Amino acid sequence: MEIDLGGIIPSSRLPEGFSWVPWHDSLIDDHAAVKYKCFAGEIDAAVFPALGDPHGCRRLMFEIRRKPGFLPEATWLIASSSGYVGTVQGVMDKGPIGAIQNVGVLPEYRGRGLGRALLGRALEGFRRVGLPRAYLEVTAENAAAVKLYRDLGFHRSKTLYKAVAL
Repeated sequence: MEIDLGGIIPSSRLPEGFSWVPWHDSLIDDHAAVKYKCFAGEIDAAVFPALGDPHGCRRLMFEIRRKPGFLPEATWLIASSSGYVGTVQGVMDKGPIGAIQNVGVLPEYRGRGLGRALLGRALEGFRRVGLPRAYLEVTAENAAAVKLYRDLGFHRSKTLYKAVAL
């Protein structure tokens, strides 16, 4: 799905009790741990097995960080009094276009607007570095995510098929 960054982008305001934690290389394991807790047991982990494995999430974070277009401005954690509860990572792809790599909120914190805020914060980061558009990939069966992305102005740009053994 894709969004034009020239228009209105979603607010990145967090509910009371939550705060933004900007990217720092020392947080790579924290991003990986949150990513794993967000995706383990979800349909996305069936499509992308690395998301369902703590070591896979760590490898994935190192790969994202090593990409030439890695954007700290689009990579964030959300913290609460109980620890980190959400994560997003962004890179600049060819085009140039912003690519949201992963958006995750711990299951017990969903429904509070944190996913919306993560997307808003990443899109603000893409816009800040001058990118005109951003995209993400979403599993069609993840109805809640698809609805959120559509509500925020994302539209389907292409459909990819991947066979998955469930």
